[in-house]
Amino acid sequence: MRSQRRHRHEEPENHERWLVSYADFITLLFAFFVVLYSISSVNEGKYRVLSDALEAAFRAPASSLNPVNVGKGGQPTAFDPENSLMIELPRVPLAHLAPKQEQVDVDKIAGDIEDALESLIDQELVSVNKDGLSVEIELKSRILYSSGSAELARSAEPILLQIADIIRGFDYPVRVEGYTDNVSINTKQFPSNWELSAARASSVVRLIAGAGIDPLQLTASGFGEFRPIANNDTEQGRADNRRVVLVIDAGETLRPGAAVAEDLVFSGGL
Repeated sequence: MRSQRRHRHEEPENHERWLVSYADFITLLFAFFVVLYSISSVNEGKYRVLSDALEAAFRAPASSLNPVNVGKGGQPTAFDPENSLMIELPRVPLAHLAPKQEQVDVDKIAGDIEDALESLIDQELVSVNKDGLSVEIELKSRILYSSGSAELARSAEPILLQIADIIRGFDYPVRVEGYTDNVSINTKQFPSNWELSAARASSVVRLIAGAGIDPLQLTASGFGEFRPIANNDTEQGRADNRRVVLVIDAGETLRPGAAVAEDLVFSGGL
């Protein structure tokens, strides 16, 4: 009997086995990116809610102050004053928005100056007025200077030093403004009333700066004859127009690096 040799059938070599490993690698890589994405988007919903709320608050047009009751289905219904869930905010006067501390400072400065200069106020040589967050101290020139002069009289120094003592504890800007009547002056020192009024304001600035007021708080301005408060046709009116005004502005703050203590401004009021 003739033996027969069996031949083993050899399977062909698979050249695409790398696809299995590649598929596994892609699957793991995909899972890795899914995990990263899920971690990065945990707070996305909250962030989007916050972003939408801020955008709506800053960009929404002005709406009515009257409360609106939202009924079923999101449709607005008529206002019901008996609905305990509705709260109507009170209207706040604009005057109440002024900073309380600054208003207290204004009242204190004005009150202290009125107490210190009471006798001069009674003689109508000094007046103290409050204008919002500012205090205006008006001094008639006849208690400060001789006619045609910008040199402070000796009797004026105690008055100005009393004012300096009161405002020294505050860091508000102080404007010193000089005014004259319409009687022209034409000297070598003062070619016009502008120079005279500015020089008078400057002399007050120098005195109170020497009394301890920070020079960066001070400004000297000359307005000449162009902002009268009385009729220059009478002697009394001209006397009223010859004045120096200290304006303490509690509504302003000093600018960093303010350049000069004495800023002479020649203004015609135009």
